[in-house]
Amino acid sequence: MKNLRRKTLAAASTVTLGVGLAVTGGLAPAAATGPDTTYLVLAPQGNGTGKAAARVAAANGTVVASYDKIGVLVVRSTNPSFTTEVQGAGVESVASTAGLGTALDEGETVEVSAADVANATADPTKEPMFGLQWDMPMIGVPQAHAVNAGSSNVVVGVLDSGISSSHPDLASQIAKDKSASCLGGVVDTTEASWNPTNSDHGTHVAGTIAAAVNGVGVTGVAPGVKVAAVKVVNNDGYIFPEAAVCGFVWAAEHGMQLTNNSYYIDPWELNCRNDARQRPVWQAVQRAIRYSQSKGVLNIASAGNSNFDLAHKITDDGSPNNGTPEVRENLTNACLDLPAEAPGVVTVSAVGPTGAKSYYSSYGQGVVDVTAPGGDTRFRTQGVRSTSADSILSTTFNTVTRTNGWGYKQGTSMSGPHATGVAALALSAHPGLTPGQLASFLERTAVAQSCPAGVYNPVPLISATNPHLYDATCSGGTRNGFYGAGMVNAYNVVK
Repeated sequence: MKNLRRKTLAAASTVTLGVGLAVTGGLAPAAATGPDTTYLVLAPQGNGTGKAAARVAAANGTVVASYDKIGVLVVRSTNPSFTTEVQGAGVESVASTAGLGTALDEGETVEVSAADVANATADPTKEPMFGLQWDMPMIGVPQAHAVNAGSSNVVVGVLDSGISSSHPDLASQIAKDKSASCLGGVVDTTEASWNPTNSDHGTHVAGTIAAAVNGVGVTGVAPGVKVAAVKVVNNDGYIFPEAAVCGFVWAAEHGMQLTNNSYYIDPWELNCRNDARQRPVWQAVQRAIRYSQSKGVLNIASAGNSNFDLAHKITDDGSPNNGTPEVRENLTNACLDLPAEAPGVVTVSAVGPTGAKSYYSSYGQGVVDVTAPGGDTRFRTQGVRSTSADSILSTTFNTVTRTNGWGYKQGTSMSGPHATGVAALALSAHPGLTPGQLASFLERTAVAQSCPAGVYNPVPLISATNPHLYDATCSGGTRNGFYGAGMVNAYNVVK
């Protein structure tokens, strides 16, 4: 599959070199050491992690985080035989996460220009850049705000690269007492830990959900709700499974009703449950997601930017992310995009300013639940290129100058938070909805969109060598592979 949302980064790891020495006089040989590696160790669920922790210690491992409620331990060890030696009573499965970091699709941020701002038309609340937010009228946000702009009792966990706590559109919107870093699978609640370092992705996502109505910049879909920064993307731009597990559990145990997830886990976009190495990762993440759902959290995830039919998995030719790509063929539906295809997760595709599927957006009948604006700079009308203004404008943080601002991005990473914001409005208007009820309500209130006829080829001249690079075929009727149940609508969930 064509993999548009990955960037190859060299995974950093600390390596300890052990030198074996011949000794005499009855001294034991030095223990062999290898790379300092992270492992997920899974205990049988429901039996605690005590026995598993004892096995870890016996195998020369150190537990750095224990998630007893789901039977998952995050472990570090330099023992090259750790995976073998830790096996035994109390351990169901174990997997190294070395090399499993997945690079966030950072995407280009185009800063909004002074000319754009000067020419923008403010909304009735005097947000000066609202006129550049074509996405908000598309999903009925102005009408919704006249009825309900969101309740501060609703907290959305933004599992991402951190949120700038000093941004003028976000400073009042962040639930600092519920924010944390989950890097390495270990919780750190200091404010510096969950602020952005090398990425403004999470800040952009947070603004789409809940940027304040304060007369300063832009508006979020649900400016009355709170967001919590749950940092799962490390400084190299990677999302490791242990961080995602930590993030879901943290959200579950700190009063969040929603999480937004604009990433996928594992170096393969498709995580295969029938693969011995990948299965423990799937199990750990699935346990964390199920636990969050049991605590009243609805998790919303982006479908991905590969223009890939997730309902027909056959070949993956762009994985792993950080290594030599290998071709995996004859895949089955045992291979899933996590967390987007995990049971109970709402999966969101992207559309551009015309309302048609964005050229990059992945899709799939029975996989995509709803759609939302994600931007499409390739066209406003068929075949006509346009500017960054057809991307999504939101809050940004310049990681070089360490300054706050506003800018454009596009991707399903941008469509997901629109759906999350609408879900937050729904909870504000209808408190007490369970995750399942909320997901169903989000779909029932969406505006249905029909499949385009034939092969969808939005930009036939995008590639001189491959004019069919972004071809896609939609299947289904009222609920279909491109748009799911339809476009989310903020007004419909509050009226």
